[in-house]
Order: sequence, then C-alpha cells, then structure tokens
Amino acid sequence: MAGKSSQEPPLRQLWEMNSVWEALTYEEKEFVNRNVEICHYKKNDIIHHEGDYPTHVMMLGSGKLRVYKEGVGQKPQIIRMLKPNDFFAYRAMIADENYNTNVSAFENSVVYKVRRDIFMQLIQQNPRFCYLFMIVMAKDLGRSDEKVVNLTQKHIRGRLADALLTLKQNYGLDEDGATISMYMSREDLANLSNMTTANAIRTLSQFAQEGVISIDGRKIKILDEPALAKISRVG
Repeated sequence: MAGKSSQEPPLRQLWEMNSVWEALTYEEKEFVNRNVEICHYKKNDIIHHEGDYPTHVMMLGSGKLRVYKEGVGQKPQIIRMLKPNDFFAYRAMIADENYNTNVSAFENSVVYKVRRDIFMQLIQQNPRFCYLFMIVMAKDLGRSDEKVVNLTQKHIRGRLADALLTLKQNYGLDEDGATISMYMSREDLANLSNMTTANAIRTLSQFAQEGVISIDGRKIKILDEPALAKISRVG
C-alpha cells in the first residue's frame, strides 16, 4: 500500500539526522532539499515489495520498519528491523536489480526518499559522500553476515537472546532503564529469530523463570543483561 507523500520541505533536514549527508556541498544540499519526497506510512503499509524495481534511495525519518522475505508457506522471515536515520532500498538500486526483500511499516512511520538519478549523481560527483556511503554499506554487510551465522549456528535460546539484545541496541530502553522500547508480538519475535511462535513463547518463559527478563504483555524488561549476553554468545 503506497504511503501518502509530499514535496514540502523536510520536517528535519536529512543532514540533521544522518551524518552521511553532511558531506554534501551547500548547493547539493539545496538541490536534495528541493527534491526530497516525504512519505507517511501507517502500520503494516508496504514501502516496497520483493521484485519491485528500485526508484529511490530511502531513509527512515521516524517510526520503525521491518525488512523481511516470504519463506516456505508464505511465513515471513524478518531479516532486520530498521530504526530512524537508517538507509534502506539502496543495494538493489546500486546493483541495478529488483528488490529481493519486502519492507513494511511496523508502526506509523515517515520515510524520506531521494530519486535514483539524484542519488547516483551525488555518488558520482562527491567522493566524500560516496566514501561515507560505502562505510554504511560495509557495516550493513557485516551485520548481515553476523545475522546469517547467528540464525544458522545458534540454538533457539541464543537466537532469541540475540534478537532481544539487538532490539535493545536499536531502539533503546523506556524511562525505567530496563524495558525494551520495542513492543513486538510473539509471532514477530519468532520471525525475527527464525523459530516457531510456540518456541518463542516457551523460550521467553524460560528466560523469565531464570530471572533474565520479565514479561508484561508485549513489554519485555531486561533484568540481567550480562546473563542475556552470555546466552547469546554460547548460543
């Protein structure tokens, strides 16, 4: 489902949200600012489908997005969760390929879009911008490699512990300093950790019984982060 878009000036400037854009010259910033598209998506709206041809590089301004693939029996496998200021939709565009994943809004979100031709022009004419964006791609590739290892080599306890720590790292904690500021359903947690929903429920209960976390509906409070980190490491 397409989001509502506008060509009005950004709610915040791109370079105020992600330092990569700071490499642009004043003229380049003005050019991007005149052409950036701001799209508002409601929860569960689709930003792009697997198989679509990329037309924009995108950055999440606010909200939360999920990147996922449809697995066997159309079961979604969540590849990663995006947080504000994250780039996405660039790999397929640079490679001149169709998207190999889907992206949807986990909650109401604002996405900044820069047209393909504008982005490629910036990459080609501004070496500093190109270099900083290469760093973004390299870090994303490293996280992707680590994710593959975690999902294929760790047992379900390690995978779920890793998912909880990643959510804490990406989205932070509530004011109590312990509750993860991301309230996911058991099914979503299972899809993020590559396990069945039943296994996710059972493993969360085990963590709670061990005093590692406490659970209140979709709210998960980390009580013993070192213990959770150890479970993630030993997998």
